[in-house]
Amino acid sequence: MTQTSASLKRAARRSANLARQDKSKEMENRVKAFNRQQTVTNAGHVVVLMGGHSAEREISLLSGEAVLQSLIRSGVRASRLDVDDKIVEKLAALAPDFALNMLHGEGGEDGVIQGFLETVKIPYSGSGVLASALAMDKIRAKQIWLQMSLATPDYELLSDQTDWQDVAQRLGLCVVKPVSGGSSLGIAKASNASELLSAYEAALRVGARVMAESCIDGPEYTIGVLDGELLPSIELVARGELFDFEAKYLSETTQMICPADLDAQDAQELDALVISAYHALGCRGTARVDVMRDSKGCFQLLEVNTLPGMTEHSLIPRAAAELGIDFDELVLRILAENQGSSRE
Repeated sequence: MTQTSASLKRAARRSANLARQDKSKEMENRVKAFNRQQTVTNAGHVVVLMGGHSAEREISLLSGEAVLQSLIRSGVRASRLDVDDKIVEKLAALAPDFALNMLHGEGGEDGVIQGFLETVKIPYSGSGVLASALAMDKIRAKQIWLQMSLATPDYELLSDQTDWQDVAQRLGLCVVKPVSGGSSLGIAKASNASELLSAYEAALRVGARVMAESCIDGPEYTIGVLDGELLPSIELVARGELFDFEAKYLSETTQMICPADLDAQDAQELDALVISAYHALGCRGTARVDVMRDSKGCFQLLEVNTLPGMTEHSLIPRAAAELGIDFDELVLRILAENQGSSRE
């Protein structure tokens, strides 16, 4: 590499960094005023739901513990509840005023716990019963988006009766994954009938229903929603081929470019797609929308996560930090979303 070309690359990197800083400052100016003390005063007794029986139990425990300790640091009276078959008795003994839901996966973000909490009249964080169920079911979500002309990759619901050769020819290189589930568990790429069948059988160990989705060859983005406002976009650059469980929670080499390096027009297009997908499913509260960009430059919806992770590797805390919102304030803002106290 010549000295001139090296200097040009350094200048380009500096320019990109300055542009990202300008975007962050602009976004910081749009952050809603927030009264921490009012939220703490109004909180009452908060129970943090975590654990559960899903394949994402360990991540849920990490998220739940981080949130619990944050609430305690902020002065909120908070208790831990590891959800199991004795949840009725445990909730009755704790008698909380509010449930902050950090359950991930089956039973926690599919409308089940939401329906139970509504039955026992305990207010809770995040989306309601229907939106949670729709977002958890990637095929149902896609069907709604397609009806609303929101772009999402082509797909196929797989079963033991699937014509593997036909699906492989129609979708080409595809991603096989459970229809319901998160934390990128049970996902794999497949390029032919044999790989498709193997990936299907592996995914069945994580979820009862499995789908194949056309693989988008391009960058991946994620945008969080907090109190009805979009957080800065993040471009995800994983060392491997997929932003899978290891890349999401274990790897130290996964890059998160925040805000994503997009020009103003592309950023507006991405924002519009994300908020449309969020509202199409009837979501409320904090959520995260995952998107790919294809070779033609078009953004394609992957999924909405209505209960995003809150670990040190998680994406929502990273995006919030870009706006000057630290982890403790973020947790209080999530708490306040459903209490009507997030604005002064």
